[in-house]
Amino acid sequence: MDDSLHALGLTDMAEAIADGSITSVAATTACLDALDTTGRRFNAVVSLRRDQALEAAHLADQARAAGRSLGPLHGVPMAHKDLFYRKGEISTGGTKIRKDFVAPVTATVIERLDQAGAVDLGRLHMAEFAMSPTGYNIHHGHGLNPWSPDHCPGGSSSGSGIAVAARLIPAALGTDTGGSIRHPAAMCGIFGLKPTWGLVPSTGVMPLSHSLDVVGPMTRSPEDAALLMDVMTASGTTYRDACKGPVKGLKLAVVGGHYRAQTRPDVEAALVEAARVIAGLGVTIRDTTAPDLALAHAGAHVLMTVEAATLHRTWLETRPDDYAPQVRGRIEPGLTYSATRYVEALAMRADVTRSWLDQAMGDADLALIPALQQGVPTIAETTEGDPAAIAAAIARCTLSTRAINYLGLPSASILCGFDPSGLPIAFQLVGRPHSEGIILRLSDMYCHATAWNLKKPL
Repeated sequence: MDDSLHALGLTDMAEAIADGSITSVAATTACLDALDTTGRRFNAVVSLRRDQALEAAHLADQARAAGRSLGPLHGVPMAHKDLFYRKGEISTGGTKIRKDFVAPVTATVIERLDQAGAVDLGRLHMAEFAMSPTGYNIHHGHGLNPWSPDHCPGGSSSGSGIAVAARLIPAALGTDTGGSIRHPAAMCGIFGLKPTWGLVPSTGVMPLSHSLDVVGPMTRSPEDAALLMDVMTASGTTYRDACKGPVKGLKLAVVGGHYRAQTRPDVEAALVEAARVIAGLGVTIRDTTAPDLALAHAGAHVLMTVEAATLHRTWLETRPDDYAPQVRGRIEPGLTYSATRYVEALAMRADVTRSWLDQAMGDADLALIPALQQGVPTIAETTEGDPAAIAAAIARCTLSTRAINYLGLPSASILCGFDPSGLPIAFQLVGRPHSEGIILRLSDMYCHATAWNLKKPL
């Protein structure tokens, strides 16, 4: 990939195409070639729409030459997790069962990207049925971390994390049910935003658990994520403007308890340093403790497994051997819960959320917690050996992420350093519902203060 194109994030590429510094055809060709070579080497790619993408890029360049703008993403190439539907095209959801599934509709968010002028390059690797925090897929092979191919890239939005981190594309969409945007963002060292539940439309996106699923951006910077949020939400909020506001006077809760119980020393040191940098921006730091998360984790488990089992019941009965055992084993418990348990999990959600906000955040604007308490695991330790040890390694990946989905809160994963092996370390900024603007603003200021997000693996 041409070095000058390789260096451009989403906002910079959109501006370069708009002012004629580069063409959409050149950017699209470079990204397609990078996905077809490096992307396949790291198992980030499922399918490419080369002919359709190049035609769209050519039309974008013609429009620009005629003085017409197609929107804020005019001619910018992107690719997305393989569960965003495009009518008439195959979307596998990372599965054997859906290998020939032809989408009957186009996802609302894909339509909005189209309307903003983006060029859709194709679909990216993901965990089977979006059911792994590591990037595990028995059917398509494991995604490989561009910082170290022996390590997990995170899941289930694995291909999006790999492709954005490796600078193959400027941005991608992912989904998050228990951390599936934030895991690959943290493990691959990019910015990933899980918005407030319900803020970004999920129509036309393969569901896992409709009470927990969230669509969000995976980018190199908060500014780029803000641009995508403006396009996807169509809410009237201008996240790019919110991203540029002041942070002095904000209050940040640094949350202990559960969130620091298993934190590795090098991860802990990076979190402490991140808080120090943020304090230097004029933000008031307060130490707090998380409430007991047992109810949040139990509620998330019941909602996810029951809703997933409802969707999968027929396949579980007729095609059980077409699931990876690890995936089927996580869905099947949902068949055993009573309606009473499910309704209880829904009913207690508001009280559990209020308790978390009161204790973990208090009067603060945002909370800081780790993304991965134990750092990036190897593929071997999450796929080989004793099943109990594998399950424990996988569970450690979700210690700091899965409750946030049950609470419905917005959260971003931000790169804040590297461990002694050269693998990314990240923290999360969590906010109250619909506080994405504040999260983006503080994240952007932090990235400008540290420049960690400019590091690249290849």
